[in-house]
Amino acid sequence: MQSIFRLRCLLALLVIFSSCTGRKGLPPGDPDNGGLYLPGNFEAVIVADSIGSARHLAVTDNGDIYVKLRGTFPEGGNVALRDENNDGKADIIKKFGKYVDDEYYGTAMRIYNGYIYYSSASTVYRTKIKPGELIPEDSLEVMLTDDFRHDPHGYQHIAKPVTFDENGHMYVPYGSPSDVCQEMDRIPESPGQMPCPELAEHGGIWQFDANKPNQTIKDGKRYATGVRSAVAITWNHQQNSMYIVQHGRDDLHRTWPAKYTRWQSALMPSEEFLKIKEGTDAGWPYYYYDQFQKKKLLNPEYGGDGKLEADSSKYQLPMIGFPGHWAPNDLLFYTGDQFPERYKDGAFIAFHGSTIRGPYSQSGYFVAFVPFRDGNPSGPWEVFADGFSGMDTIVNTSDAKGRPMGLAMGPDGSLYVSDSKRGRIWRIMYKGDKLKFGAEQLAAMEQRKTTVAHIKTPDELADNLEKTGIAGGEKIYTTYCIACHQKDGKGDNSRFPPLSGSDWVNGDTKRLINVMLNGLNETIKVNGQTYTGVMPKHRFLSDEDIAQVLTYIRQNMDNTSGPVSAEEVSTERKNLPPTK
Repeated sequence: MQSIFRLRCLLALLVIFSSCTGRKGLPPGDPDNGGLYLPGNFEAVIVADSIGSARHLAVTDNGDIYVKLRGTFPEGGNVALRDENNDGKADIIKKFGKYVDDEYYGTAMRIYNGYIYYSSASTVYRTKIKPGELIPEDSLEVMLTDDFRHDPHGYQHIAKPVTFDENGHMYVPYGSPSDVCQEMDRIPESPGQMPCPELAEHGGIWQFDANKPNQTIKDGKRYATGVRSAVAITWNHQQNSMYIVQHGRDDLHRTWPAKYTRWQSALMPSEEFLKIKEGTDAGWPYYYYDQFQKKKLLNPEYGGDGKLEADSSKYQLPMIGFPGHWAPNDLLFYTGDQFPERYKDGAFIAFHGSTIRGPYSQSGYFVAFVPFRDGNPSGPWEVFADGFSGMDTIVNTSDAKGRPMGLAMGPDGSLYVSDSKRGRIWRIMYKGDKLKFGAEQLAAMEQRKTTVAHIKTPDELADNLEKTGIAGGEKIYTTYCIACHQKDGKGDNSRFPPLSGSDWVNGDTKRLINVMLNGLNETIKVNGQTYTGVMPKHRFLSDEDIAQVLTYIRQNMDNTSGPVSAEEVSTERKNLPPTK
């Protein structure tokens, strides 16, 4: 009898120990945590590598992982992964989900009521999960379509992330087709349109029936407005409310050089962490958020000067304003029990990383954590996982080895993170005593917040990567082109094409000049990859300026073509139709 009592006591102690340490059934982490920096007693294991450009992901109750890929493939545009022996590594990796004319990227992968919902740029699909089987049903249902190619306003920010409430509704953002609704998009000092006509069917979040196929925007109801671009979006079921982290506007210095310095433009405006209710107006395109002043300010296109404030009773202020251009691309509220208590109900945010931070280090490229209490942040944001980029100072976006993209929680409380560049999936686990987790385990990550070049606030002078003077075509390139095409001309490997080794650069000079004069608002292929990023017209530059910048591009960045003359530019400009 005494031995039975001892056995029961031992089993009870083992249960308590497993609960406190979070070790129950967890596989070993990789010796170097898969290259990640994490708080103390956290470990990471690379579940899968090189599966394709991994965007969002979801994990089922049995631990199967589903990943949306960028692009389309003969076998399908998604990947299913299964770890059969619990060593942390995927033993089965299979593509699934074949689309007709799928666009170049997808930004949704969510599980809802036994279905997987995922998207291309234009379409939200769903397919039924088959219990016990890794690959879902072959049949696809089209739940929502967006004919963005025929949108009279153009197309930018066309991602279709999704989230679901508790009443059978699906929510989808419709991003703005321009940067800030100017009369001429992204043209220096072009005024904003008032009222903005794009707001009729853009710049907001729409509510749809989660179970009704073949919907368009006309079947939905506008739920919130003034939202420029929201990729990180989720429904917090503990609070029964939507939360987003939206992308702020671009190019404050490039379009308004007399009002904003390059340092201000690198850091602002804020990426806004917002709680969204029905009827919320976040202020786009008229206002942006300045995280230094902690105020919503009037955009310069509408008469703003960096000081004029918004009516705070009309426009939603963010809970937190993150530094500009970090590209928040996923948001997850942690509801598991594996991590220490301080993470319970808090928010993880994947920052995909900037492209327009020059002349300072590109920034972001990490996973942040925000502690929460009663539905609101209870402390400042923290660095939770870093090391994705494989470097500290990032001059060009293409230099970064990896870019965190998607977040998901496993049934045991592990956190999964996808990487859009290497096609890598990490599983992050806690292996220590949860009751002893505190400042000591957080110290190293807190230090990274203020010392690592791609996270800290840069010093305006000391951290300027272009301290030496530049002139001529290089200066024009740095002012107007570097934000999209990067310092090395290799683009961002996502929206904006490379100039280095491009036939567009080294080919017909007339075509090249006309791209500068007329811009581009169509899908193109460069070096075998599809790009849909919009390029504005640069007719405001003089013939000499266009000649200088094109000559600089054609004779640098691994290009060895001949110069372009101002006379050639003048000839093409004369052939332009008269402006209306």
